[in-house]
Amino acid sequence: MSRRTSLFLTAFGVWSWIIWITFARNLWASDNAWDADGSPTSFFWVHLLLAVTSFVLGTIIGVIGWRGLRASRNREPAQ
Repeated sequence: MSRRTSLFLTAFGVWSWIIWITFARNLWASDNAWDADGSPTSFFWVHLLLAVTSFVLGTIIGVIGWRGLRASRNREPAQ
């Protein structure tokens, strides 16, 4: 994997965490996420699942990018 691709994947992983943390905070504060009695609605559960899935995928993609960056530093220069 090229260094440029590795940087892109790492940046994507970081970006995913920034975006989805904001999304989760907004979800928690949303009136649509809670019933009148304070229990979570289906809106909450669906969007929480979306956020958790995105956290997991963003983390996996970021780790792949990070490993690519580490591998590109350890490579022998071409002769």
